[in-house]
Parts: sequence; structure tokens; C-alpha cells
Amino acid sequence: MAAQPFDTMKVRALVTAATAAPSLHNAQPWRFRHRRGSDILELCADLERAMPLTDPDNRALHLGCGAALFNLRVAAADGGLHTDTVLLPDPTDRELLAAVRLTGTARPDGDLARLFPAIARRHTSRHPFQDRPVPGAVQELLRKAARREGADLVFPGEWHVEALLEHVRDVEGRDSLDPARFEDVRRWTRSGEEAAVDGIPETAFGPRKQGGRAPVRDFAGRRAVPGRPAAVFETTPHLAVLGTVRDRPDDWLRAGQALERVLLLAILNGLATSLTSHSLEHEDMRELARDPRSALGFVHMVLRLGYGPAGTKTPRRPVDEVLEIR
Repeated sequence: MAAQPFDTMKVRALVTAATAAPSLHNAQPWRFRHRRGSDILELCADLERAMPLTDPDNRALHLGCGAALFNLRVAAADGGLHTDTVLLPDPTDRELLAAVRLTGTARPDGDLARLFPAIARRHTSRHPFQDRPVPGAVQELLRKAARREGADLVFPGEWHVEALLEHVRDVEGRDSLDPARFEDVRRWTRSGEEAAVDGIPETAFGPRKQGGRAPVRDFAGRRAVPGRPAAVFETTPHLAVLGTVRDRPDDWLRAGQALERVLLLAILNGLATSLTSHSLEHEDMRELARDPRSALGFVHMVLRLGYGPAGTKTPRRPVDEVLEIR
């Protein structure tokens, strides 16, 4: 039985789900291409949304696009479709990151489909979490989720957590002495009543930290935000480190897919989630982020997991802005 082409409505629905993924500073550095009558949906990098200061090798861009790719796979499975994905299918096209073949002739992945309700619920939470550990059984579920996408998730011990928190404090001090480091943050921060389809709006800043040690980036910086409350954050943040054995663009895409699988599964298990990549934006700090005793080769993200308020929804670009149908 031959694969059937997909109508515009179906393609738009898949892309809508894909673009709910997280990305650095909510820059949403992706585009999608579909040819009428085809069963292929292509994911491309939007290099105009790259961050040469913060992300000079586009590693974080690939992570965000990988997360969007995973959402697309989840939405396809929820719609009864099977997906076959090829990463970096054309070495001559640096913007083409993945080609996804969508078919209704094979059984869809039920484990992916079960994650679909979490796509709309996943938002980065910049709020305090309870000083309550994540159960070992949930940790193991999340580890297995990362492994299914070709990555590893490590829950660090006490000394490693202390080191990761120290790295964040270190880079905060460095950045305060280098105003150029704030350029990308300023570019993607949305203030006041500014209408936005991307970036981090003030409504998603979360409270100002008045105490505690959670590694939460303050997008307000030293600027006062009217009506913004202050709060004490947890003293024992529960962190996880996501990484891969190698450090190539296809590994970054796999890591992005693993990251989103972990986040969606965490949501379904009652956890709030946030991401901290601040220290990883400095190459020397990134090298120090891994536990030298582990098999983890390269760290791509530090996750903060816990029990607390869900994050605030951030804006998304209209589908017509990111989807090209030929």
C-alpha cells in the first residue's frame, strides 16, 4: 500500500505542535518545508535567529530544533502516523537538519503518542520548587527516556551539584564584567506590554530571587519590573545533566530530542521543569560540567526538576511564518 500525501491542515497541525518546543531564549530558530503531494516534512535551521555571541557553534540552535523535531514525531504518532527520520540528509545544505517521512502504513509509536498531552503543558518554570526529592523510580523513567533518543541523563551526586551551582555563580560574575555578553539576552527579552511572537516576556520572568540556590537566569537583570514579586527558592536544587558520547551536529539533534522526551515525561509524572544552560555557554565551564568518573562525554543541558508551579506560557511565531508549502 503506497504512502499517501498529506493535506495542508495536517501539516499545519504537526508544525504547530513542533513549535511548542523550548529553545534558547525562546528564539525559535526553525523553519519547516513541505512539498504538496509529498509525504516528507523537512526541518531547517533559521540562521537569522542564531546567537553568535552566546552560541557561536550553533549547538544550542540544534538542541532547540531537535526538541521541535521530537514534538513533531509525538504529534504524528498521536495522529496515527508512523515517522521515519533522517538527520542531516544533505551535506551540501547546512540549513536542512532533518527529513521526516510520514506514513499511515505502519503502526505509530504508542509511547510517543502518550506524550502528546504534555506538549501544551510544558513551559519553563522560573518559580521556586519544593525541597522534595524526585523519587528514584521517576529518575529511572527519565534516564530510560533519554537513552531511547541516544543520549544519557545523569542525576549528579552532592559534590557534582555543588560544582554545577558554583559554575553558574562563576559565569554570572564573568558576564557582569562583560556587557557584550548581555547582547543576546537583550535581543530576546520582551518588556512591558510589547506584543511578541518570540523571546522571553516579562510575564515569564518568574519572581525575583530573594534567597535560595536554584540556578534560574534572571532575564530582568538589574532592571526593576513593576509588580514583580520576590521569592525564596529551594536550597537543594534537584538537577540532572543531559549529554552524549560525541559532540557533533547530529549528536546535538539527538540530544534535543532526548531533552524534549525527558521534559514531556517529567510533566506527565507531576514535575515542574526548567533548563539552565548559562554556564554551558562558556566552553571551559562546559568541559567542567561532566563528572569525570562517568561515561558521559559532552554535556548539553542542565535540567532543574521538582515539585512546584508550572511555568508561564511564552509566545510562538505564527505557523505561516515558519512553514513553507510549495
